[in-house]
Amino acid sequence: MSYPAHLKYTKEHEWILIDGNIAKIGITDFAQKELGDIVFLDINTIGKSVKQNEIFGTIEAVKTVSDLYMPMTGKVLSMNMALDADPQLVNSDPYGDGWMVEVEIADESELASLLSAEDYTAIVG
Repeated sequence: MSYPAHLKYTKEHEWILIDGNIAKIGITDFAQKELGDIVFLDINTIGKSVKQNEIFGTIEAVKTVSDLYMPMTGKVLSMNMALDADPQLVNSDPYGDGWMVEVEIADESELASLLSAEDYTAIVG
């Protein structure tokens, strides 16, 4: 499994790509493999502020439903609408076309609590 070095990670298996004060968020390759075939995403926080580690949506796979946790406090600006038609993009391209939401970051100091690719790899093996 790969964990791109330019991303930051959470212990709950989300990744975040920061570009200025805007970030894209998705789940890691490890998480999508653990979940199996993704069939649906429910993200009902668009336009809302969500605090770090709070739930911003759920992801449904054939086997289970899991919560999605916000890596950094911010306002959810948009959802990847391509996932409505093809939720398995999360399986096939978790770090690219399978991103889930764009967020306006509210507190950049929270970046310090996120994991590097190396730290995340040490957690998941």
